[in-house]
Amino acid sequence: MSSVNRVFLIGNLTREPSLRTTPTGMSVCDLGIAMNDTYKNREGKRIESVCFADVVTWSRQAETCAQYLHKGSRVLVEGRLQLDRWEKDGQPHSRLRVRADRVQFLGGRPSGSAP
Repeated sequence: MSSVNRVFLIGNLTREPSLRTTPTGMSVCDLGIAMNDTYKNREGKRIESVCFADVVTWSRQAETCAQYLHKGSRVLVEGRLQLDRWEKDGQPHSRLRVRADRVQFLGGRPSGSAP
């Protein structure tokens, strides 16, 4: 049986983009986004919840994200889940994040920017 690993998220950046370069010269940008959800529970009380996700972008897209996005920017992220595993101080660690194939900037230009 085949599987599908596809993620679509719309949310706001929780921090400034973090751009770095790998030893081979590839640009990598880490983003944090928050997605808000509102629903009513059984008693009819309105409940708000927030889900946070880490996103990684590569190459030219990483450079563009670092240049134009800022904390609070609204984005649509399309990508796939990626499990990172490493060992630090003899302890195994893991992290699930989204490897972005596409990041679309949502909303208008910031005030004061050129057209």
